[in-house]
Amino acid sequence: MDQRFVVDTMLGRLARWLRAMGYDTLYPGETGDRRLLDLALAEERVLVTRDRMLARLAQPRECLITEERLDEQIREAVRRLGLRPREADWLTRCLECNARLEPRARDTLRGLVPEHVFATHAEFMACPRCARIFWAGTHAHRMLDRLARLVNGETGG
Repeated sequence: MDQRFVVDTMLGRLARWLRAMGYDTLYPGETGDRRLLDLALAEERVLVTRDRMLARLAQPRECLITEERLDEQIREAVRRLGLRPREADWLTRCLECNARLEPRARDTLRGLVPEHVFATHAEFMACPRCARIFWAGTHAHRMLDRLARLVNGETGG
């Protein structure tokens, strides 16, 4: 996964989905255009934005997103960026802070996850930066299903 991104404040939800696909995606939140441009240049990232002027300033390291709805934004980003997300990379990054997740031994998590989750799941991942803990629950399954539908070009809800 060579492509890396910095996403402007108008596309925060898209940033999380790029992370869900396994892409290194910075989302600095409320920040100035100069900072976004500097990050894109200094770290060789593509600037993903809805701002036409900002996109022009970032050329050729830019991706202008024109769609309004999230699912369409994901499809547009995949198409415009020429992404080929591999299922093996999905849900390997922290959706909150972008760090690469690491496996965590189940026995180290007693008391840190809900008891019913501890009792029913064997595999866990943790973020080394923000300490969030992840497991393959129903939310993860829904995300994976949505990614499969969007990335493979299927239509529907």
